[in-house]
Amino acid sequence: MAFEPGQKVRCNLAGMQVGDVLFHAAVTDAVGTIVNQTSAVPAKYLVELMFQFRGVKQLEVAEERIRPL
Repeated sequence: MAFEPGQKVRCNLAGMQVGDVLFHAAVTDAVGTIVNQTSAVPAKYLVELMFQFRGVKQLEVAEERIRPL
Protein backbone atom coordinates (compact mmCIF):
# COMPACT_ATOMS: atom_id res chain seq x y z
CA MET A 1 0.00 0.00 0.00
CA ALA A 2 1.38 3.40 -0.95
CA PHE A 3 0.60 6.52 1.04
CA GLU A 4 0.34 10.04 -0.36
CA PRO A 5 1.63 13.32 1.15
CA GLY A 6 -1.10 14.93 3.24
CA GLN A 7 -2.85 11.62 3.94
CA LYS A 8 -4.02 11.12 7.55
CA VAL A 9 -2.78 7.86 9.09
CA ARG A 10 -2.46 5.91 12.33
CA CYS A 11 0.99 4.64 13.29
CA ASN A 12 2.07 1.85 15.60
CA LEU A 13 5.13 3.35 17.31
CA ALA A 14 5.41 0.67 20.03
CA GLY A 15 9.06 -0.18 20.66
CA MET A 16 10.45 2.45 18.26
CA GLN A 17 13.27 4.71 19.40
CA VAL A 18 13.79 8.17 17.94
CA GLY A 19 16.82 9.88 19.44
CA ASP A 20 16.37 9.72 23.20
CA VAL A 21 12.64 8.95 23.00
CA LEU A 22 11.53 5.31 23.32
CA PHE A 23 7.87 4.73 22.49
CA HIS A 24 6.31 2.22 24.87
CA ALA A 25 3.87 -0.57 24.04
CA ALA A 26 0.85 1.69 24.60
CA VAL A 27 1.65 3.92 21.59
CA THR A 28 -0.11 1.84 18.94
CA ASP A 29 -2.49 4.43 17.48
CA ALA A 30 -0.55 7.66 17.03
CA VAL A 31 -2.38 9.88 14.53
CA GLY A 32 -0.34 11.79 11.98
CA THR A 33 0.00 13.03 8.42
CA ILE A 34 2.27 11.64 5.70
CA VAL A 35 4.89 14.24 4.73
CA ASN A 36 6.67 12.18 2.06
CA GLN A 37 8.15 8.78 1.27
CA THR A 38 11.76 8.57 2.43
CA SER A 39 12.67 5.10 1.16
CA ALA A 40 11.27 2.69 -1.42
CA VAL A 41 12.90 -0.55 -0.28
CA PRO A 42 12.04 -1.00 2.48
CA ALA A 43 9.14 1.44 2.23
CA LYS A 44 9.38 4.18 4.86
CA TYR A 45 7.57 7.48 5.29
CA LEU A 46 8.19 10.71 7.15
CA VAL A 47 5.13 11.23 9.35
CA GLU A 48 4.22 14.42 11.20
CA LEU A 49 2.41 13.47 14.38
CA MET A 50 -0.74 15.26 15.47
CA PHE A 51 0.72 15.55 18.97
CA GLN A 52 4.32 16.01 20.02
CA PHE A 53 5.80 13.19 22.13
CA ARG A 54 8.71 14.42 24.31
CA GLY A 55 9.90 16.78 21.61
CA VAL A 56 9.33 14.38 18.68
CA LYS A 57 6.91 15.81 16.11
CA GLN A 58 8.17 14.12 12.90
CA LEU A 59 9.63 10.65 12.51
CA GLU A 60 10.38 8.05 9.87
CA VAL A 61 7.99 5.09 10.06
CA ALA A 62 8.10 1.77 8.19
CA GLU A 63 5.11 1.15 5.93
CA GLU A 64 4.02 -1.96 7.84
CA ARG A 65 3.49 0.20 10.96
CA ILE A 66 1.13 2.60 9.15
CA ARG A 67 -2.54 2.27 8.30
CA PRO A 68 -4.99 4.72 6.73
CA LEU A 69 -7.20 6.76 9.04
